[in-house]
Amino acid sequence: MRSEKEMYALILRIANADERIRAVLLNGSRANPNATRDPFQDFDIVYLVTETDSFRNDPEWHRQFGKLMILQRPNEMQNPPPENGEGYAYLMQFMDGNRIDLTLYPIEKFNPSRADSLSAVLLDKDGRIPPLPPPSEKDYLPRPPTAKDFEDCCNEFWWVCPYVAKGLWRREILYAKHILDGAARTQLLRMLEWYIGIQTEFSVPIGKFGKHLDRSLEADLWNLLLETYSDSDYEATWDALFAMTALFRKAALPVEKHFGFDYPRREDKNVTAYLKRIRRLPHDDVD
Repeated sequence: MRSEKEMYALILRIANADERIRAVLLNGSRANPNATRDPFQDFDIVYLVTETDSFRNDPEWHRQFGKLMILQRPNEMQNPPPENGEGYAYLMQFMDGNRIDLTLYPIEKFNPSRADSLSAVLLDKDGRIPPLPPPSEKDYLPRPPTAKDFEDCCNEFWWVCPYVAKGLWRREILYAKHILDGAARTQLLRMLEWYIGIQTEFSVPIGKFGKHLDRSLEADLWNLLLETYSDSDYEATWDALFAMTALFRKAALPVEKHFGFDYPRREDKNVTAYLKRIRRLPHDDVD
């Protein structure tokens, strides 16, 4: 595996040799002073360029970065559809284990005031990039919810829980787990982010998909969160659903109290009773 030093040297050597590339930015975890270092961190690189078409139309240009395991060009894909924007991306996973997520972005469109907070300038050939603030997690910190945010999160969570119960009763495990680990978990993670936020003054990010929650949640809540992940067994998935509803409630009530919001106790009570009834419902009882 090429070392970090070798990768930076390669990225800058290619940029220095190409007149179309006028500046290089580093984004992401490698720019984050608080990130744990490991060999699997991506190199999130932005090349600020005079134009993007010539790169896009050259199918061999990217090969100078190394032997690829797999390449993705999101701008050329239909599923998932490309994001609207001025940039053009090469996502490159190399055989040696390194990965570069490279974005080509027109330099005339670059607005330093809107740069990602985890950004550092590696190269500026023309002195066009003003000094950026020191890299920080500012753009990734949780934000306090509005009353509407809280209301919508609670409503969506309790709305989708009966879908899980319906799927489990019908013995449709894939459907049930899709809702549990998709729509329901999304709202649970939102609530947990706010829960951590009120304890830390919204100064600690929970990470993508909540990957850093183990650093901030109390042990009992962390263990309860782990119980929300089940295998394909139906009874285990029922247990995971009830663990999720219990954890959602435990997180939501302190958020309600802190901000003076209104937690939907009636909906919680009604849906919880419904879930328990469906779990007990015989499969020959369709009423």
